[in-house]
Amino acid sequence: MLEMVTKRLGFPAWAYTRILKVARTIANLEGTESIREQHIAVAIQYRSLARKTV
Repeated sequence: MLEMVTKRLGFPAWAYTRILKVARTIANLEGTESIREQHIAVAIQYRSLARKTV
C-alpha cells in the first residue's frame, strides 16, 4: 500500500521512510507490535496535511 501511494502522490524516496517511521510511532502508541495498514494510512494523511500547510 505504501509503495503504491508514494508513487501515485509523487512523494520523494525519503518520504517513504519518514511515513514508515510515523506509522511505527502510531503503532507504538496503540500498543501494537506490528505496523498495520491503518497506521500507514494515518501517517500518509499526516504527510499530506504537512505538504498543504508548507
